[in-house]
Amino acid sequence: MMISTEIGMRAACSMLAVSRSTTLRKRYVRLPKQQQPRISHRALSADERQAVLDIFHSDRFCDLSVREVYAILLDEGTYIASIPTLYRILQAANETQERRRIATHPARVKPELMTIAPNTLWSWDISKLAGPAKWQWYQLYLIIDVFSRFVVGWRIEDRESGAFAEELFTNAVLCHDVDTEALTVHADNGPAMIATKTLGQFMMDLGIKPSHSRPHTSNDNPFSEAQFKTLKYSSEYPERFENINAARAWMHNFVLWYNYEHRHSGIALLTPADVHFGHTDERRDARRIVLRAAYAAHPERFVDGAPEPLELAPAVFINPPEPLL
Repeated sequence: MMISTEIGMRAACSMLAVSRSTTLRKRYVRLPKQQQPRISHRALSADERQAVLDIFHSDRFCDLSVREVYAILLDEGTYIASIPTLYRILQAANETQERRRIATHPARVKPELMTIAPNTLWSWDISKLAGPAKWQWYQLYLIIDVFSRFVVGWRIEDRESGAFAEELFTNAVLCHDVDTEALTVHADNGPAMIATKTLGQFMMDLGIKPSHSRPHTSNDNPFSEAQFKTLKYSSEYPERFENINAARAWMHNFVLWYNYEHRHSGIALLTPADVHFGHTDERRDARRIVLRAAYAAHPERFVDGAPEPLELAPAVFINPPEPLL
């Protein structure tokens, strides 16, 4: 902007209706100086930096960490640079990721299991029950039949043990006269489930097929998890048990109720004992008689016609297969 020298800056800005301070700032804008990066006299030369990279690229050191390489060379009487400097050189070359050769494991296959009859697929797990004092726990071992939801075996101990689990399965197999060649036992990845040689060998000897959940995937063992929820959300479940005998007595009564009185929503509101011991048709026929009598008395109340009792699903799945497109 050209300003006449015959009038002052203030008068000129007033005539043009512009700010004098803005005009001065625009007139004297200073461009930032282009500063050259400073290079320390202590920095390694380009050849020395390349020598460092060559060392780390060598077959001997390519799988070792920076600190290991530094220590090995130091023990051999060679010093190339400090540990931070080595990291900076590798970072500039984008080579600071995991350097070790780490094994890769394929993803665990999702278990897909199906049962159409009792004593062909069992699910088992261990759950903690609070003892009389803080940090004191009892271990509840429990086996449930997936098709009928019948508790086929349980025990309460003060610790987890594969030997206890083996005894539990021995008693359950004998008590229910199970064809072990046709039985699959599903469990999660707890220590007692996967790290016990005695239990694994026991199942192999009997021809039982083991199955395990994927790591950190509780949905792969839904029936045991649901059973534990029913147990611990029971209105009579105590906050703590006075001793292990009290826990066993309470569990004994709970299992009797659960097996023989509890109408389970997952099995057509039948009791687990009805399904497990083959009384399904008998119970449904009795319910049908009651429903037909109700329909005959007041047909106008049933807009969809004569009602039928709930039907038991012919098959039960752990992770049903994806439908084919």
